[in-house]
Amino acid sequence: MTKLWWAQIKSVIRLEMKKTFFARRGLWIYILALLPLLLFTAHTVLTSRDRERSRHIASEGEKTLTYQDLLAIKPEMTSSEVITQLGKPPLRFRWNERRPVEEGGITQIPHEDYHYSDGADDLYVDLADGKVVGVHLHRGFNLAEDSIVFAGVFQFFYLRLAVFFGCLGIFMNLFRGEILDKSLHFYFLAPIRREVLMVGKFLAGLLATCVIFVTSEFLQIVVFTGSFSPNVRDLYLYQNHGLANSAAYLGVTALACLGYGAFFLAAGMLFRNPILPAAAILAWEGVNPFLPALLKKFSVIYYLKSLCPVDIPTPPGTPPLLSLLVSNPDPVSTPAAILGIVIVALLVLYVSSFQVQRMEINYTTE
Repeated sequence: MTKLWWAQIKSVIRLEMKKTFFARRGLWIYILALLPLLLFTAHTVLTSRDRERSRHIASEGEKTLTYQDLLAIKPEMTSSEVITQLGKPPLRFRWNERRPVEEGGITQIPHEDYHYSDGADDLYVDLADGKVVGVHLHRGFNLAEDSIVFAGVFQFFYLRLAVFFGCLGIFMNLFRGEILDKSLHFYFLAPIRREVLMVGKFLAGLLATCVIFVTSEFLQIVVFTGSFSPNVRDLYLYQNHGLANSAAYLGVTALACLGYGAFFLAAGMLFRNPILPAAAILAWEGVNPFLPALLKKFSVIYYLKSLCPVDIPTPPGTPPLLSLLVSNPDPVSTPAAILGIVIVALLVLYVSSFQVQRMEINYTTE
């Protein structure tokens, strides 16, 4: 009997995959999955252009500079001291400031802006009347900041919005879509147990969402690391846990598809209008940081946040509510988080197996 069930499950998966991947009502899911990829692609293009510009400025300089040379420039230094330290600036801008004086009248204060580069980092020096009044050093790369930005996009857009609504669109329609198309009775008239049908549909939806969103996340990582120079990329991947973090992001994405998929499959069988259960689940996931410790465990985002490899810091002055939303004060261990999502998904699917047995089709009421 087990072999028969597995054969039927594979048949259901084959039937569902084509409908899931090529359904017109699901085209927006691909757009949702590609938005972060487009964001990081644009960032990589701009970064590459800035890097090339910095290399050109460095090649035009009188001296070959290092990052330590750029750090040596301080306020109150004179223009001659700056030029002695760094050489003639490759780019220089002059302008005059008209400033009123106490005795009346207007005085002209000469200003100069120097632009230096070591090929990766850019130094902007503001001078007024021959003295340095401002020093702005722009780092060409900052692994810590870039990693936090990537983690922020992943946690607050990709998990909470893209994967969430993508799973809603796919899993909610596994049964609701069949009812709207008036085709679910073909499955129910076939010699297949309804629980087996549900498992087949769920696995098809899980495979589809994992292919779409895990692939998108993989491409995001490739594009994100592609914005670094080769040396920085090797430093990030092999010394700053970049490979481990990348594997964690892919695994968290797959687990998010599993957890949210189970909830939305059940909602698609229980509710005619998907907006209400989707709004309820979204609200529950959103208020999770503010819930008591016991209630937090009955959500997907609680476990997903514990598995995210990079913590997003909250600088001083951050509002308490936002700080609580960003931070994860009581994370669980990695095995417990993975097991928690799997158990929650299996529990929801077990409850759904009873609902699918009681489902009755009445197309006239839909």
